[in-house]
Amino acid sequence: MLFLSYIYSLNHKSNPHTNKFNKYTKMSVELLDGATILGFVEDDEAFNGSVQDRFAYLDTNHDGILSYSEMLKELQSLRMIETHFGVDVETDPEELSHVYDSLFVQFDRDSNGTVDLEEFKAETKRMMLDMANDLGFLPVQMILDEDSFLKKAVERELTKLQSDTSVA
Repeated sequence: MLFLSYIYSLNHKSNPHTNKFNKYTKMSVELLDGATILGFVEDDEAFNGSVQDRFAYLDTNHDGILSYSEMLKELQSLRMIETHFGVDVETDPEELSHVYDSLFVQFDRDSNGTVDLEEFKAETKRMMLDMANDLGFLPVQMILDEDSFLKKAVERELTKLQSDTSVA
């Protein structure tokens, strides 16, 4: 579930001290199901483009790899376990460190201490497919960040439906 929270929140930006949303964060309520996510992941152009964009954003020193510190800044901004239903909770720093280390290891498949684009893409794909499988084919209503992978999946599905409707 922790990894799914990472994907759900991948682009969520909040102030780590106040849990207030950045004024530039836009959220929307969307319906999606496993088929929407699966279609996005299987659409190489849409998925790979989104992953490359996200990777480039995270790669702050532009060296083509993600260091632990580059990924850690993103993971910390997500506040995955420091809040419970939006309320700050006391979290053991050692537990947080363990969670962040575990997430980084999931991405660093060759254990060289960095994450390259292929590793990032492979792990993101694995997590998205796991999420699609967990959701199944019954629609679920979610609040999504406008720049998240899940929102991109919904937008892809809507574009596809609109083009199918205009053709018919």
